[in-house]
Amino acid sequence: MKNLIVSFNSHSLIKPIILLPIAIMVVFIITGILTALKPEFRISSSSINQWANRLDGAAFAQILGFENQYFTQSIDESERQPIKISTLVFELATSINPDDPRSLLGRELPGFSLFDGEIIVAGEGTNYTNMPYESSPPMEVLLQEREASIESLEELNKDDPVAPPVLTTKGRKVVYIYATHSRESYLPHLPPGTKDNEAYHHEVNVTKVAEKLGQELENRGIGVQVELTDFTNKLQEKGIDYHSSYDVSRPAMKDAIANNRDLTYFLDLHRDSQPREFTTVKINGENYARTMFVIGGEHAKYEQNLKLATEFHTLLDEKYPGLSRGVTKKQGIGTNGKFNQDLSENAILIEMGGIENSLDEVYRSVEAIAEVFSEYYWQAEKVNG
Repeated sequence: MKNLIVSFNSHSLIKPIILLPIAIMVVFIITGILTALKPEFRISSSSINQWANRLDGAAFAQILGFENQYFTQSIDESERQPIKISTLVFELATSINPDDPRSLLGRELPGFSLFDGEIIVAGEGTNYTNMPYESSPPMEVLLQEREASIESLEELNKDDPVAPPVLTTKGRKVVYIYATHSRESYLPHLPPGTKDNEAYHHEVNVTKVAEKLGQELENRGIGVQVELTDFTNKLQEKGIDYHSSYDVSRPAMKDAIANNRDLTYFLDLHRDSQPREFTTVKINGENYARTMFVIGGEHAKYEQNLKLATEFHTLLDEKYPGLSRGVTKKQGIGTNGKFNQDLSENAILIEMGGIENSLDEVYRSVEAIAEVFSEYYWQAEKVNG
């Protein structure tokens, strides 16, 4: 047997030995850069989701068609648009949409991103200049205990005698009402000189509105569970910031669902920070605090919740023209994106007036909402048998 002699080229071994540690170092450097970036500059699932949401079905089909021509067969010729790869890459890398200046201004101007969102249904006078928003004050402002004019509330909370409802849920509680931002208040009931970003109170706040709505629905035969937990106080107890409010209200809603399977509708009441000119409407000679429905777009139940909000807006607008400012969707960086609405197919967030509305104006809107909601509820019950 002949001896088999194998010779190695030393140069062919040195090259991969040198390149391997260099490649490892490059990977570590890139990983370090990506993890060191601020959250808003990272490429994340939410940023990719935002980018993808800006593409319509035809654009998606065209992109898939690069690999499989079958997908392009379903695109109508009128919908075929040239896709600029450079624009798509730029938008994915920077999260800046060249067709929407808000995507840039939202980073550069303090507080500008608060107005971001998508108007799904625009009520009377609603546009992108007066979108609902909520300020995030320092915790000391939220927890401050101060005087408030509550004498008038006793008169407002008086329940006039009403006839027993014809239809009832027979003791079943089917609606859950809560207020994630529990201390949001209204300036007319706070001490003179209170600033807009200080419109918070430990007693006179949006939880009073939740109680009133529960009372009005009960008067119409609909069983209600009103959650009166002070979630803002729980934030302080847990030592977390205001942006984490939904992390505190979420367990309460989950417990309610676990303990009562009859609960079907979930209403989270808030107070808008927009001024009076956008949040007030006169109907039949009386001032009403306008409402707006906010839907989170980052969960699987988004479509069902949007359907409920849209139907409710339409019914409210038919009976009380101008009362609803419309329906808006919020998602992406700078917002929660779910608002606990992923826990139910019938969950909506309602802005109940703004900082300059009085509670009597808000309560008029509560009565209107209770009237329309009860009609909607009983009609749905009739259809569902």
